[in-house]
Amino acid sequence: MTGTGVHSGAPVSVILHPAAIDTGLRFLVTKRNRIIAEIPATVEHVKNLTLCTVIGNDDGVTVGTIEHLLSALRGLAVDNCIIEIDSKEVPIMDGSAAPFVDLIDEAGIRELQAPRRYIKVLKPVRVQEGESYGELLPHAGFHVDVEIDFPTPLIGNQRVAFEMSPGVFRHEIAKARTFGFMSDVERLWKAGLALGANLSNTVAIGDDKVMNPEGLRFPQEFVRHKMLDAVGDLALAGKPLLAAFRSVKGGHRLNSLVVQALLADKDAWTVATVPHVRETKHVDMHFAVAAGE
Repeated sequence: MTGTGVHSGAPVSVILHPAAIDTGLRFLVTKRNRIIAEIPATVEHVKNLTLCTVIGNDDGVTVGTIEHLLSALRGLAVDNCIIEIDSKEVPIMDGSAAPFVDLIDEAGIRELQAPRRYIKVLKPVRVQEGESYGELLPHAGFHVDVEIDFPTPLIGNQRVAFEMSPGVFRHEIAKARTFGFMSDVERLWKAGLALGANLSNTVAIGDDKVMNPEGLRFPQEFVRHKMLDAVGDLALAGKPLLAAFRSVKGGHRLNSLVVQALLADKDAWTVATVPHVRETKHVDMHFAVAAGE
């Protein structure tokens, strides 16, 4: 896939490669067709959480705006994938995870010959900052409950909750686009951010209306996009979660802090294998590819 970085405005190409058992999700950063870094998509490698999630290595190589692509992979239950990228930011595409979902569906998913491993939450873990909080609770599946509250009547208070599965992610979450306020544009540009943002990849919120001619894709598209972000940020745990996640007025920073708090408490989680039913079509491939649900 090719596109533009929403913050850098730079062109970028990404190739998703099949990967072996226990590879996890990894970014392979290239420059002039030469590999310069391999960065696991784990919370230990998070470098910045300003407006997007950025991971990197100790040599200063970073990859930003990874949350939508990670959300698509985790949402479709892909556990192992090498993500080759030739720039410092994943392309924004249309501002949602849908283009990634479509390409993954087109390529297909193959189950590997190993049980699927999860991080099973054993006790509540909560992080609170002022009125915002995020928490993980024990749960037999993966339940996501997100609430936002903005002072503009165009958004206001919105809350959605789903028991997550590839079908739910595909139909209820993947198409929700990122959003921003027109009043913030000049400030972001001066900070060197949002240089690639436009009405084809961002829901733009004016003083009294949504500026995009086509309007919204969903009722409550704003909170659905926050849920999309949360699924991607929680993927940085390194394995799929068996947990119920609740977020109130959260964002990338809070999502990351909850994952850090969970992993830091060895009594709060364990690695478990769980029988599962795959939700994928048959694909005739002659090489190992990413494990799916």
